[in-house]
Amino acid sequence: VHLDYLEAGADIIITASYQATIQGFEAKGFSREESETLLKKSVEIALEARDIYYERCNKNSCDGLGDGRILKIRPILVAASVGSYGAYLADGSEYSGDYGDAMTIEALKEFHGRRVQVLAEAGPDLIAFETVPNKIEAQAYVELLQEEDIKIPAWFSFNSKDGINVVSGDSLLECASIAESCKQVVAVGINCTPPRFIHELILAIKKVTTKPIIIYPNSGERYDADQKEWVENTGVSDEDFVSYVSKWCEIGASLVGGCCRTTPDTIRAIYRTLSPRSPDPPMQ
Repeated sequence: VHLDYLEAGADIIITASYQATIQGFEAKGFSREESETLLKKSVEIALEARDIYYERCNKNSCDGLGDGRILKIRPILVAASVGSYGAYLADGSEYSGDYGDAMTIEALKEFHGRRVQVLAEAGPDLIAFETVPNKIEAQAYVELLQEEDIKIPAWFSFNSKDGINVVSGDSLLECASIAESCKQVVAVGINCTPPRFIHELILAIKKVTTKPIIIYPNSGERYDADQKEWVENTGVSDEDFVSYVSKWCEIGASLVGGCCRTTPDTIRAIYRTLSPRSPDPPMQ
C-alpha cells in the first residue's frame, strides 16, 4: 500500500499505526514486548517501502512508465502515526472528542507515552499526531514531546465537523495555539474533515500559527460510529476533491494529501495539480 502511494506521487507516507496501541495489543493477548515490536514494525515497513521505491526509481530513468506510475527520486518522509485516545476506544469518539469528565492530561500522557517513545525510536522522520479531537489531548501531546525530549519533529492535525471548531467543540484557535507553542511541532493543520470545510479552517489556523499548514481531508463521506462504517456516496469525487487543492495552497496550505476514503488515485490527481507549481527540492 505504501508503494502504491509513492508511485502515485506521495512525498510523505504515514505508518499504519493510527489505531495500534500497546494497550490494544495487550487486550488481544500480546505481551508488552510483542506489542512494542508490532509498533516498530509499522515504521520498518514504511521505511522498507521507501527503499524499494528508490530502487525502482534507479532502474527507470524516466519519471513515469506510461501506466500512471510516478518513479522519481525525491525527498520522501516517513511519518509515524499516533491516533487519538478515541481511536483506541474504537467507539467513534475521535469524531466527537468526548472522553468523559474523568479524563485528564496526565491520564492521556500515561496512555500515549510509551507508544510515542517506541515509534520515535523506530527511526521515522516525523511523528504525526492525527485526528486530534480536543484541546486536552493536544496539551498532553505537547507535554509528552517536551518532557520525554522527543528529538523527532511532529505535526498536529485536528478534525472538525462544522468548519469552525474541532469536533469536541473546543476552539480550533486554542488548539492550534497549543501546537504553535511547541518547538518540536513543525506543522499544524487538519485531517479527516470534509473538503467543504477546509478553506475556512486554513484561514482560522493562519491567525495563530507561523508554522506550515498541513491539510489532508477525507473524501467528505460521513462516518457512522454505530455501524462502524463510512456511508457510501456521501462524499466528493477525486475530481471535485482536487478542484479545491490549488485554492487551499493559494490561501496558505503547505502540505496537501488525503485521509479516509481517499486513494492513490486521489494522491495522483493532487500530484498532477501541484507538480507544476514549484521546482523539486534538492535531495538531501
